[in-house]
Amino acid sequence: METTSQQSTKDIFINKIRELRQSVPELQGVMVTAIDGLPIAFDFPDTEASRIAAMAATAIGIGKRISESTDLGDFKEMVVQSSKGYLVVYKSGPSGVLAVQAPSLANLGLIHLEARTTAEAIADFFY
Repeated sequence: METTSQQSTKDIFINKIRELRQSVPELQGVMVTAIDGLPIAFDFPDTEASRIAAMAATAIGIGKRISESTDLGDFKEMVVQSSKGYLVVYKSGPSGVLAVQAPSLANLGLIHLEARTTAEAIADFFY
């Protein structure tokens, strides 16, 4: 078994995605991406990964602008709730993004609890 120092950053992110999926089994997809919209690690279908990464990065940008222009402080996360579910985007460090997709009946409180922990755990990779 590899130790953390021997693992690649992508492998660490994949393990964090697995841990998050185990904690919140109803998640439909999880992604770690850079703020520039390039996917790094994910379990969305390959055909959707680039599109979701770009939208997640855009959501972070919009969230930051809203937070700044309304003087609400530092941006942390954005929730998009639709008739069929959620896409929640979390800022991770200065240049990282964690995005999760869940169905409409998912426990949003549990998603926040576990995803915020994951976003914090990977934030050091984005400094």
